[in-house]
Amino acid sequence: MNDDARTNIGTPAPTPAGPGSAELRDQVERTRDELGQTVEALAAKADIKTQAKEKTAAVKDQAAEKAALLSEQIREKAGQAAQVVKDKTPDPLLEKTAQAAAQVRESAAKAGQYATDKAPDPLLERAGQAATAARANRTPLLVVAAAVAVFLLVRRSRGHRR
Repeated sequence: MNDDARTNIGTPAPTPAGPGSAELRDQVERTRDELGQTVEALAAKADIKTQAKEKTAAVKDQAAEKAALLSEQIREKAGQAAQVVKDKTPDPLLEKTAQAAAQVRESAAKAGQYATDKAPDPLLERAGQAATAARANRTPLLVVAAAVAVFLLVRRSRGHRR
């Protein structure tokens, strides 16, 4: 071995200044970038907690979308059912129903006033909460009431035939 070889051990070789050296530097830089991206991808795959959070968020969003879609479909079907019941109910029955509803409202108002006068305050608060819930769910309650009315009318008409 000559003295130059002994003194240059462990030191990087001088970079050539030729035309291929720029290409070599570019290739090294690209390789470093690719290696960095690969390391990031491997780190992301190893991060199970983040993957679980992302999957949870995706499932939550999907469930919310399905719930909204089903809710809209239920509202639509309830409206259609109410319209069918209204269309198939004879006019005299609708009039009687309206009169009965007016009487029930009047009686309920009287009973409500009587109950308000006689009931303790905590009971009044609970009743107010129940009334608010009923007002918020008015359409389903009306559909159920109409279905019960039709059921009772059908049952009553079958009873007269016997």
